[in-house]
Amino acid sequence: MDYFGVKGIYTPQTPIFSKKGAVVTNIADIPEALTRVMELNGVKPDFEAKGDLSLKCWFADNAGIAVPAELDVKQVKAVAPYDEQIEHVNRQIGAQFPRQAMKDASGVSMMDAKSQITKVNNVSILDASKRSLEENLFMSLLKRYPTDYERALCNIVFNAYVNHHEDPAVMSADAAREAGSSPNTVLSAAVAIVGRKRVAAALETANVILDLFQTSGLQNATDRFDYSSIIKGLSKEARKAMTEGKGDALAEVLLEAITGLEKKSVFIEFVKEAAGGKPSSEALLGAAWMTLGWEPLIKRAVSKVTVTQLPWYSRVFSAFVGCAVSSDKHGKRQFCGVKNEEIIKSWSFTEVAFLSLIGRRPVEKELFEFSMLLGLIISNGPGTISAQGCKGGVSSDGPEDPSRVQINKAFIGFLTHTGFAHGGNGYEAIEFLIERFKGTGLKDPAHKNHGIDLKNIADEYAKWYAKYKADQKAFGNIEYMKVPCVNHPVFKGQEVNYDPRERFVNALFEEKGIYNIFLDFYHKIVWSLFEAKVSKDVYCVNVDAVIAVILLKVVWDTYQSGKMTESEVETAAFTTFLFGRMIGCAAEIDDHINRGRNMDTRTAASKCVYVG
Repeated sequence: MDYFGVKGIYTPQTPIFSKKGAVVTNIADIPEALTRVMELNGVKPDFEAKGDLSLKCWFADNAGIAVPAELDVKQVKAVAPYDEQIEHVNRQIGAQFPRQAMKDASGVSMMDAKSQITKVNNVSILDASKRSLEENLFMSLLKRYPTDYERALCNIVFNAYVNHHEDPAVMSADAAREAGSSPNTVLSAAVAIVGRKRVAAALETANVILDLFQTSGLQNATDRFDYSSIIKGLSKEARKAMTEGKGDALAEVLLEAITGLEKKSVFIEFVKEAAGGKPSSEALLGAAWMTLGWEPLIKRAVSKVTVTQLPWYSRVFSAFVGCAVSSDKHGKRQFCGVKNEEIIKSWSFTEVAFLSLIGRRPVEKELFEFSMLLGLIISNGPGTISAQGCKGGVSSDGPEDPSRVQINKAFIGFLTHTGFAHGGNGYEAIEFLIERFKGTGLKDPAHKNHGIDLKNIADEYAKWYAKYKADQKAFGNIEYMKVPCVNHPVFKGQEVNYDPRERFVNALFEEKGIYNIFLDFYHKIVWSLFEAKVSKDVYCVNVDAVIAVILLKVVWDTYQSGKMTESEVETAAFTTFLFGRMIGCAAEIDDHINRGRNMDTRTAASKCVYVG
């Protein structure tokens, strides 16, 4: 300050400077201070002043949040050549993900190693358990939960393809059943038939819509939008491909159900007009999924690859539910005794899934418990064997060229990587529970005042099991029968152990006033095993037990009356696991298609061990 001959710091409010200079403490004040100093020295700027030094954002977005005017930064057009580059990038819609090796990795799921609670698209499975099957399927692929309109549209398109009357998919499933195959193998046979050609027309419609509308400026598919100039450029071939053909009885029902919704879709109206008022069912399927996926696409939550393949995922989901029952339940006009039109227009996909397993529509409490069950088993992270199966299916096709990936085959990879140990554990628990409650006279598993001495049943079994275990060890048999759905490799070592997922369900049941005698019995059996010295501490009740106890409670009356066999009850438990896990595996398949490298799930030869 002495050298410059000034008495203070330069700021715009107190411009203190001299011919020699100014003292500045804020870097932003340097240009102005230097200009003032140069003026005193008779030196003018080399160029005329242009604009100002205020913040000019080439990119600006409030992410839909209302902010005060002083914080609402406006976007400014960039200087050349960046303006053209930015405009080009803005025309590119959809997310773009870097390719990398995805073995044991995922961009959609992660498990907390301590709690064993998994998140899918950053949603905890505990939170997902409070949502319906259709909502979780939507979330698995589109990264968020649907609005009421979107959920209703999802239910329509899922339910429209559940009935597989005279379809080779259900016939293949029947053949697998008759051959004695397990439930996962049965569904593998059905899903194998849902190949790319089965959905080619829907996929083509989705691609045509994407091509024509991607630079249109449309932000949401239910916004008001004038597409008259776009439809003029639609070729005769494309119009013909979207038009209803002979024998397409589903088209009229599907269009009527969609038209009855509270909102109108730009794409469905576009397809309807292009087809002269008679769009095909496949064109409607493609337009419906472009409607559902458009906003996530525009917001770059999902890629173009994902959004144009949604109809294929949808048909696979419908095949899972539909082909879980034999072909005799698939009539020309009804599914499991319910008219097709009624299912499409007024049932949720969760209710139809329940119908396919249990044979009737669920009451409100059953629907809540069933949805919770499906949500809890969505995923155990990318390391679980079912996820490894579907990821390997994608990897082997070569995701670096997404068009080569057979989505139905990736689902078969998930199905072949489930079985009686992974997925069928609830199957064994049902057998265990049925055996314990035979002859007890149990009428209503939901009634707390059942009059049955659960502790006595548990103690008697624990005494028998203690002797059995001791005898088997004395014989040198280390492969003796284990009590299903108790103990856990992570939740053990404490005096009393708990699986937090089972605790969550139990607490929610108490909050809702829901009682389940079979879950109550499981809580008692772990204590009886401890008291009989079978275990050195009190085992936890695994979340797998929840599958068994909910299913058995739902079907108990039907089973007791002889309308459902023990084998059918056990199959329903296994299939329930498959319905829930298909949600998480759909997310893994889509993620691996978008991020993976060809054959990236291989294990290096140097890491393989020969034990012969």
